[in-house]
Amino acid sequence: MISRKVNNVTEALAGIQDGQTIMLGGFGLCGIPENSIAELVKKGTNNLTCISNNAGVDDFGLGLLLQKRQIKKMISSYVGENAEFERQMLSGELDVELTPQGTLAEKCRAAQAGIPAFFTPAGYGTEVAEGKETREFNGKMHVMELAYQADFSIVKAWKGDEAGNLIFKGTARNFNAVMAGAAKITIAEVEELVPAGTLNPNEIHIPGIMVNRIFQGEKFEKRIEQRTVRQK
Repeated sequence: MISRKVNNVTEALAGIQDGQTIMLGGFGLCGIPENSIAELVKKGTNNLTCISNNAGVDDFGLGLLLQKRQIKKMISSYVGENAEFERQMLSGELDVELTPQGTLAEKCRAAQAGIPAFFTPAGYGTEVAEGKETREFNGKMHVMELAYQADFSIVKAWKGDEAGNLIFKGTARNFNAVMAGAAKITIAEVEELVPAGTLNPNEIHIPGIMVNRIFQGEKFEKRIEQRTVRQK
């Protein structure tokens, strides 16, 4: 069995260069590849195009890359609670492509499945459809969307084995599942890395064939954007 294990985040991110397009899993701060983002900040990789549901918050997640002006373009579904993202977008410093959330997910999944394009009714008649092919199906107009083309996909999983098989935990599955295998090279950051053959095959969400490199991350903060607790 082919081992996809690398020793650390530095080895995992080898080859990422300025100007490349990177998918990053997560929803808000849930299920984001914390160690990989921190390493990108440390490496100082610039002019990145990042595909992610949103851009974290000002001082965590992709917000750290925005602070350092390392992202030239964000492809996401909404701004979220990142004031710096909003500021850079409104000032014109950052190129932003806002995409309906379901369409963003499907553009990732299409890339994962090797499907070059698909039609969706989402966005027809709005700015989303400008410049795109439209077609009628069953009496309803649809917009043609192209699958994403990314150089790297960086996903976060709860547990993985050295063969690259992944298991997500709860809502941290989110966009990670559709981004795995959706780029030229997929990097998996996991909380626990076990020997191949350890995981129950019935519990695996992503097979190792979709993963090129896997490593065990360290010191996951798992910050919560909005903590809501029940009053006593």
